[in-house]
Amino acid sequence: MTMVLSSRRRRVRREDVVKALFVVPAAIYILLFFGYPVIKNVLMGFQDYTTKTFFTGEAPWVGLQNYVTAITSGLFWPAMANTLLFTIGSLIGQFVIGMGLAVFFRRRFPLSGFLRAMLLLPWLLPLIVSSATWRAILDQDSGILNQALGAVGIGAVPWLTSPDVALAAVVLVNIWVGIPFNVTLLYGGLQDIPEELYEAASLDGATGWKAFWHITLPNLRPVMSVVLVLGVVYTLKVLDVILGLTGGGPANATQTIAIRAYQTSFVDFEFGVGAAFSNILILLSLVFALIYLRSNRRAVDE
Repeated sequence: MTMVLSSRRRRVRREDVVKALFVVPAAIYILLFFGYPVIKNVLMGFQDYTTKTFFTGEAPWVGLQNYVTAITSGLFWPAMANTLLFTIGSLIGQFVIGMGLAVFFRRRFPLSGFLRAMLLLPWLLPLIVSSATWRAILDQDSGILNQALGAVGIGAVPWLTSPDVALAAVVLVNIWVGIPFNVTLLYGGLQDIPEELYEAASLDGATGWKAFWHITLPNLRPVMSVVLVLGVVYTLKVLDVILGLTGGGPANATQTIAIRAYQTSFVDFEFGVGAAFSNILILLSLVFALIYLRSNRRAVDE
């Protein structure tokens, strides 16, 4: 009996070692390419890190001075407002359209699989390629969108050159980019809802919006939480789309915290202040995620 137990323990230990060996490469990759940059960025936020540091290796500690410089800069609060508007507008558009398409594709019809595959194209393209394409589409003089508007008697719209319109145009492009992500996750969540629930509800007269409100949304809540939290994290740090379309202009109308972090670090070469901007962005993501997850958990418990 003792020998049997000891052999089982050895087998369990061996299996645990094998499992750990499979996990170790991924853990090392995450620590090297994600963990180290984040830690380094946090440390840089408290250092006077400039181009001189690359030659001397010296980066004096300055405490919170980089954060004071970042927050008191003239573009910080406009960039913060643009970041919030950009994030909220993108999330609402992506989620609403993504939910509508996910519900639509839940029904089987000819070419549904092909059309679902085509929806993934915006997600698969590099963001800088998508930005360049949309920049050509939205060009005021030769863009196809203004040409189409002109065909129906509407004047050319300065999509990317007017401070009043540029942020809305950038939000619309980012919605287009994020729709496939929302559709994919929400459609997968819809597949896990038993069809019997809809059949039982239809017997009680709950169809259409009633079924969606009382069956689809409650059962889809865990997936919706993941979609919204990841959507916030991804949208707050969007850089490629804005850089490719407007570069933060015109007249700083599309400046966000992510753009400020990039320009401060790689245009002005003030890496410490740029790191402070990035850390503020990370903090915003964490705060929103914690607040949303806590409120969602409370709603589930009730």
